[in-house]
Amino acid sequence: MYEAVLITDVNADIVMSVLSPEVGRELPRTETDIIRKNDNVTITVKAKDASSMRAALNSYLGWIRITEDIEKMVII
Repeated sequence: MYEAVLITDVNADIVMSVLSPEVGRELPRTETDIIRKNDNVTITVKAKDASSMRAALNSYLGWIRITEDIEKMVII
């Protein structure tokens, strides 16, 4: 089994609200946990194979990037 841990300091409230529904849906052949600690969000992804891990990481990193981009647009 493969495992990756992503830690982001992008606005934790927004990241949690955006990613929580996605964690509930689960990507095929993966397990994901999301935890908030203070101003950080930790996402732990476990996958049965490398292809599933790549897909899951691409999804979560994309959602985090979009969240960060939107936050910058709103602040401006």
